Amino acid sequence: MIARDRHSRTIALLKVAFPLSALALLSTLFLLSRAMETETAIPFADKEIQDRLRDQQITGPFFSGSTPDGDKISFSAQKLITLNGRVGTNRAEDATASLETARGAKFELKANVVELDIAGDTAALTGDVSMVTSTGYHINTAQLDALVSRLDITAPQEVYVDGPLGTLTAGKMHVFSSNQREATQMIFSGGVKLVYVPN
Repeated sequence: MIARDRHSRTIALLKVAFPLSALALLSTLFLLSRAMETETAIPFADKEIQDRLRDQQITGPFFSGSTPDGDKISFSAQKLITLNGRVGTNRAEDATASLETARGAKFELKANVVELDIAGDTAALTGDVSMVTSTGYHINTAQLDALVSRLDITAPQEVYVDGPLGTLTAGKMHVFSSNQREATQMIFSGGVKLVYVPN
């Protein structure tokens, strides 16, 4: 009987002690919390804020689709900016593009900056531009001009090529395919120099 009374008293005591402990813990959280500074400056420079207000910006954009000739295209970048609110004209930074033709040829392109003009059907890749083909060619140049709707890539400046035949330098390069029935052509011109390396 005494043990039962002890048990009942212990339970009654715990029913009071537990809520009080919880209340004490909550009050310490409020007492020890630091006051929030409401007037802290936003960590952006004034120029950056003005640029963001003027230019529409997308972070990490990705696009994929196909051309009327059946070529598959995918495009991604670190960020995409619509300059001065001009719809259809964009600048992409740290961009990567992939193109697979209907006949199976593949091209991987990378550039620091890509200026896209959808209405004009053009893309200008500048900076550290590189292109890798499925046939084993690694091409580096300062600029590539391409059409958006079909495979037509031009390098107006000197290109450096490392491929199955060896190393090649040329003043210009043109990669194109007239239609999906014809094979992709890669033409080098403007003082072509090939250093042949046999297997």
